[in-house]
Amino acid sequence: MAATGSTDLSTTPGGHGEGKAYYVSTPIYYVNDAPHLGHAYTTVAGDVLTRWHRQRGEKVWYLTGTDEHGQKVMRTAQANGVTPQEWADRLVESAWKPLWQHLEIANDDFIRTTEDRHTHRVQEFVQDLYDKGEIYKGSYEGPYCVGCEEFKLPGDLIDGTGEYEGEKLCPIHGRPVEMLSEDNYFFRMSAYTERLLAFYEANPDFVQPASARNEVLKFVQQGLQDLSISRSTFDWGIKLPWDEAHVLYVWVDALLNYATAVGYGADQAKFDATFPADVHLVGKDILRFHAVIWPAMLMAAGLPLPGKVFAHGWLLVGGEKMSKSKLTGISPQQLTDHFGVDAYRYYFMRAIPFGQDGSFSWEDFTARYTSELANDFGNLASRVAAMVGKYFGGTLPADSAAGDAETVLHTALAEAVKSADAKIEQLDFQGGLEDIFGYVKLVNGYLTEQEPWKVAKDESAEGQARLATILYTAADSLRALAVLFNAFMPATAEKLWASLGAEAHLGALAAQRVQDAGTWGQLPAGATVTKGEILFPRLEEKKES
Repeated sequence: MAATGSTDLSTTPGGHGEGKAYYVSTPIYYVNDAPHLGHAYTTVAGDVLTRWHRQRGEKVWYLTGTDEHGQKVMRTAQANGVTPQEWADRLVESAWKPLWQHLEIANDDFIRTTEDRHTHRVQEFVQDLYDKGEIYKGSYEGPYCVGCEEFKLPGDLIDGTGEYEGEKLCPIHGRPVEMLSEDNYFFRMSAYTERLLAFYEANPDFVQPASARNEVLKFVQQGLQDLSISRSTFDWGIKLPWDEAHVLYVWVDALLNYATAVGYGADQAKFDATFPADVHLVGKDILRFHAVIWPAMLMAAGLPLPGKVFAHGWLLVGGEKMSKSKLTGISPQQLTDHFGVDAYRYYFMRAIPFGQDGSFSWEDFTARYTSELANDFGNLASRVAAMVGKYFGGTLPADSAAGDAETVLHTALAEAVKSADAKIEQLDFQGGLEDIFGYVKLVNGYLTEQEPWKVAKDESAEGQARLATILYTAADSLRALAVLFNAFMPATAEKLWASLGAEAHLGALAAQRVQDAGTWGQLPAGATVTKGEILFPRLEEKKES
């Protein structure tokens, strides 16, 4: 599956051609345990990004899945008295897929690394590299972290304290590493040091944010070592086709999902229309695999490189990264049961700058839910629907007496749409939501200043025209907000769209274009506006259990 033609695709990011899908991936997640908030954080971010691009009318492909090979999964299965395959099947069907459905994740595919469509193509890929002389046999001895599934450099380790006094620990998992000595096969990654550095220089946005790019540059500038790509002391993995005594290193196996899931070696048309990814979303602890090893593998195979690797920060509880091993893993359902799915999706995109570490707190979530979603946004929708019902029998009146106050809103909406679109394109979800929510506050301020409940007492033609204009302006603002919030809170946006009677006149919410949302006056007079259910009910007085 090598590249053809005169263009060196291995130095070209993105690889956009005519009709290529906007392709976004999450990491594929280990099935050693059920998903926690950190996994859901990445997956919701990818869902928001791809929903937004779909709302722009673009062809989109969103991939997620599970990483089912390796020593960590094997040991977990053994501890539970089942085979690794049985364990993976159980976890995928009982925990991973149901959670993504629960969180309204609209992924286009779900790849499992134990599927034939993956394992067979992976063997073809590594056989090709072996035939090219990119892989050779050698021996390796060094510290290995099973939690990371990674050989560590001595300088990466930290000194243990307490029960681990005198031992060397993985800085991510805080557990002792294991000293391994094996005969392995190696990928000649050291040969790609200069090519990678040249690629980073030519494509400064390839690794984001800037802190992640700086980390990668520093690591590669020190000079790369060849990468051990096989294990021979256990057999839960993809066997090397030329030496079945070895299984493929789990990270090489896992990274190739981004190619095998979109037709590598099996469906050339689909592969050409999708690959490479425009955005790989990763947690910062797996940055090097995606920004160093993966590009080097693609260069060796003559395949195009992804457009961007974006490393987001960690979710912190009590100052520590969330993880099951440190007992800080929180189930997303603990939050959705209390706040609801849409509020959950909104909160993590709103409260934490994407790309930075951020602390989750029950108190902050409660405060934002109450002030922003219930009081500002939900109350706005309820008030407008109630007033259209009270003063115009539920039929949206015409806008016939617009003045300066309305012009301010028209202009502000167009600016908010343009700004939010640009920020979300750059994965600045918090910034995009600030623009959208800034408009929510502006509309609330407009109603407070215009006082339609007082204007309604003026029964003259002028007074009623003014009342109609105020309520039309608020309703058309809500029409735009339904479009803008749809990627973040799809169920809520659909409820709002229905309450405005928009579908009968404008079509399905999914068909509305983000870039056109700021065009004023789309909701026609005569639309039937109904109050509907409260978008964000008051929280019950209960605490985290």
